[in-house]
Amino acid sequence: MPTARTVDVHVAGLRRKREPNPRVPRCLLTLHGLGDKFVG
Repeated sequence: MPTARTVDVHVAGLRRKREPNPRVPRCLLTLHGLGDKFVG
C-alpha cells in the first residue's frame, strides 16, 4: 500500500543521484504548497 511519502522518497533518491550537494538542491526544487519542480 503506497503512503503519502512515496513521492518524497523518490525525489530524495533522485537528488542523491543528480545533485552535487543534495542538501542544497539546484535542479530538483520543492515549492512548498505546490509540489516539486525540475529546473534544467
